[in-house]
Amino acid sequence: MKKKPNTAAKAEKQVTLDLATLYAATEQAKLSDLPTYEKAVLDQVTPGADVTLTGKAPMWLYLKIAHALHGRARILTYRSGQDELVEIFNHNPR
Repeated sequence: MKKKPNTAAKAEKQVTLDLATLYAATEQAKLSDLPTYEKAVLDQVTPGADVTLTGKAPMWLYLKIAHALHGRARILTYRSGQDELVEIFNHNPR
């Protein structure tokens, strides 16, 4: 009997994070809230996940979130407003 691939497990490994949602309640990202933003992101990303960052956010927030995900995400990409993907890092051993 041929085993079916577990597509649910693969789906869990793909995460898209809209960084604007991190500060939506205040409508402005604040450096003083950075630990809260980092925790919220890390809570959403399982180790080894492929992560795409998107959304309207200040550059410093993108940089800090990318740094927080290094070592946790397998692949990190950025989706621009023109719907283009930019690879930030790729730790895929294949």
